[in-house]
Amino acid sequence: MGQIKSPLVVSFSVAGDTTARKIADHLNGQLWLKSDMDGQDSKALLQSAFSAERSIVGVCASGILVRYLAPILSEKLSEPAVVAVSPNGEQAVPLLGGHHGANQLALDISALLDGNAAITTASDNVLGISLDEPPFGYVLANPDAAKSAMAKLLAGEKINLDGNAPWLEKSSLLLKDGTVNVAIDHLVQDGASLHIVPKNLIVGIGCERHCPADHVIALVEKTLAENNISPLAIAAIASIDLKSDEAALNAAASHFNVPLRTFTADQLKQEAVRVPNPSTVVLSEVGTPSVAEASAIKAGALLVEKQKTNKATCAIGISETPIDVDTFGTLAGALYLVGLGPGTNQLRTPVADMALRRTTDWVGYGLYLDLAADAKTDQIEHRFALGEEELRVRHALELAGIGKQVALICSGDANIFAMGALIYELLAATGDRAISDAAKRVAIETCPGISAFQAAAAKSGALIGHDFCCISLSDLLTPREDILKRLDAAAAGDFVTAFYNPRSMRRTDLIEIAKEKFLKHRPNNTPVVIASNLGRPAEKVRVVELGEFNPEEIDMLTIVMFGASQSKSFKRGSGETVAYTPRGYAKKAAKMDQAS
Repeated sequence: MGQIKSPLVVSFSVAGDTTARKIADHLNGQLWLKSDMDGQDSKALLQSAFSAERSIVGVCASGILVRYLAPILSEKLSEPAVVAVSPNGEQAVPLLGGHHGANQLALDISALLDGNAAITTASDNVLGISLDEPPFGYVLANPDAAKSAMAKLLAGEKINLDGNAPWLEKSSLLLKDGTVNVAIDHLVQDGASLHIVPKNLIVGIGCERHCPADHVIALVEKTLAENNISPLAIAAIASIDLKSDEAALNAAASHFNVPLRTFTADQLKQEAVRVPNPSTVVLSEVGTPSVAEASAIKAGALLVEKQKTNKATCAIGISETPIDVDTFGTLAGALYLVGLGPGTNQLRTPVADMALRRTTDWVGYGLYLDLAADAKTDQIEHRFALGEEELRVRHALELAGIGKQVALICSGDANIFAMGALIYELLAATGDRAISDAAKRVAIETCPGISAFQAAAAKSGALIGHDFCCISLSDLLTPREDILKRLDAAAAGDFVTAFYNPRSMRRTDLIEIAKEKFLKHRPNNTPVVIASNLGRPAEKVRVVELGEFNPEEIDMLTIVMFGASQSKSFKRGSGETVAYTPRGYAKKAAKMDQAS
């Protein structure tokens, strides 16, 4: 079944639920029934699974899957398997990813249900094989040669195979003196044959701390070139887990478009008797006599012994078959700091949305996890109560430390009055607050979101068209005296000012004090934007004048924005009152008129 792992099985009708259950049980897949979705957006569910390269079995009309997935189709060489199954189980139709497992998946389902697999790819129907889309674990080195090779086979010619290809070896199309030359190996070929490369090599790397990335990449490329090895054969870069955060290793993995996988010192030490070039210095420093060779030999056997520079080492290991990197070593953990925006997925940034879909674990306040439900498939949720900020950040970092891909979910933008600063505070912490060494090494990627002040301004006009600032009125983490100083400075500095956490059940007076202070520097008709429940069904945005603003109407689900002295408001023909802050273009235009 290759890459087909825990597929998503979805039924779109009660008539298909029984069939879907049988398929999910047989494939050990995740089951979603239309009757159990509780308002879940089924289109978003399927697009989320597809974007995460997860196979999909839809017990429904094929047109449903086509309409839902068509907007996000891109490169057929990387698309997952998608199969439509009739509700009665009689037909299983591979729609996408035929040679990436969908054809085999359809055959498997049809055998289970005593139905028919409607295989439509010509190579499978006529020849029973395909060269233009090799199975999981193999890649075409020269795709342009594949079409002509398949055309020759369809015209009756035979394959002359040089190499091992389990999916071809029993085919009647093989002939030693065939005219369709197919080479299957990890070497660089001259281009005369169709070249299929098995991804069966591991590049083991050791390097000094902060080694330049171009130094490591150059060493690997030199080693490949000297041994006539195709970079396409690399399944992963591997090293010791102490180097999981090494920028050079991550850059090398990105350069060769493969993952970085790691092993503990004890796991590498297990290979000590097999490595030809152990080092007592390395043993004393990291607890294993070899990093590069031991990492590489985990593939099965050592193909290229350790190559050295003054900063790094490199070795190459080889497996007899393509390597499933999902089970090879440990994936370096990563923490994605995700800002959801104001609530609706329509205002979620693409980078945040993709992080939600690609991660294995979600950590956050329960409400925020609920707001992201449209992007959820099989991610594990770790829910925390309001006020447990440090607990949730520690948990997210430690999860990433054991190799998980974690989304720490915040509302708005995660770096604005949210968890961003706390992450780095804990990464730098020592003593009682210190996190584990593994957690300190995780990769951090911040996925920006649209903050509440941006959404509020967008809903009400253009109040932040000129200089602005943001102040949190919560005194839980900021001394009250500091908040009062900042209110004075913002009022005197004539900033448009957004107030986060404006009023709580306990703290009611700071927003009132803010109004008093700003009225000393602003006219009574200064526009004030009041925005509550942004991005949610109860959303309400309105513009009032500062003199009429009533702080008692404000709660913690509201953001308040006071305009600057030059800010203005007016009522449009629709009856909507909007607010804006001029940038100065009128003065610029007047000067240009005078100059002309």
